Amino acid sequence: MTIPKRRIGAEGPEVSVLALGSWHIYDRVPFHDSVALVSAALESGIDLFDVGYYGGFSIDGKPVPESYTDVIFGRIMQAVGVDRGDYRLSAKLWVNYFPEQSMEEQLDRLLFRVGVEHADYAILGDLFGMEPDLDLLTAQLGELVAKGKLGGWGVNNWSVDHIRATHAAAAAQGVPGPTMAQLKYSVVRRSIPDGPPFRALVDDLGVTIQASDVLEGGILAGVGTPQRQIGKDPGAIRERIVAAAPRLAEIAAGFGATPAQAAIAFCLADPATTTVLFGASRMAQLTENLAAVELAAEHGPALREAVAELWLDRDVVDPTGH
Repeated sequence: MTIPKRRIGAEGPEVSVLALGSWHIYDRVPFHDSVALVSAALESGIDLFDVGYYGGFSIDGKPVPESYTDVIFGRIMQAVGVDRGDYRLSAKLWVNYFPEQSMEEQLDRLLFRVGVEHADYAILGDLFGMEPDLDLLTAQLGELVAKGKLGGWGVNNWSVDHIRATHAAAAAQGVPGPTMAQLKYSVVRRSIPDGPPFRALVDDLGVTIQASDVLEGGILAGVGTPQRQIGKDPGAIRERIVAAAPRLAEIAAGFGATPAQAAIAFCLADPATTTVLFGASRMAQLTENLAAVELAAEHGPALREAVAELWLDRDVVDPTGH
């Protein structure tokens, strides 16, 4: 089947409901395998690819080493031979370096490393407790959109209050505001994306979701405890997630699916979800994940009801994202 598309925000472009990327996938896979993987993704209808420059900051107190995943991605697309107009690039930008480094300086560096002239979208990384100048931030992003270097932008794991404030700052200046929120969203982490504060944001501003960390670094796919560095652990529930993985596998089997397919389909069954971001290091993973689209279409509501018992961050994580 061809992967369907959904709209970013209320008026944004339509993109594939599955997005390939996530951090470090392109520098963890042999180059020729990556070329074949991306080529197959494009043929399936996936047209949204996430890439960023990683390094220079810490997660949970652990320094993130410099990565060349963005440079490798650019070479992959060159080797695949795809026209720039046939895929959408979602760039990760970081508030950590702002305002000492402007949004334009940061985007230009990333575009140079990838070897393209514009990004179709940008996701601003976690605030990590920072309080940036939202007027200056939105003004700079608005200028990038006006120059054609950027198509639109959203945020990653920002609180509902910060998203509202950022949207208001942009509206006051007559520039585009955030239209999509990349959120940790999975069968086990639902307090923020499914919470009343964020749902009010969806209704009021038309913000949609890019679901990330849907497999919790592979734990929910059944790989046990990953040895590689994965994302933050809000609510300190990761050990409970490891313990819950076998139950997800049982539920998925009842639908004739794998746990990875069930986890992705869970998010796709939410109409507020524009796209699910995942990483794949093997062709078999890509093929498996593609089948989640049909699972969501056929059994989405029933699947969401079946996994309700696995909502582990309920009453643990503040639904406002603070």
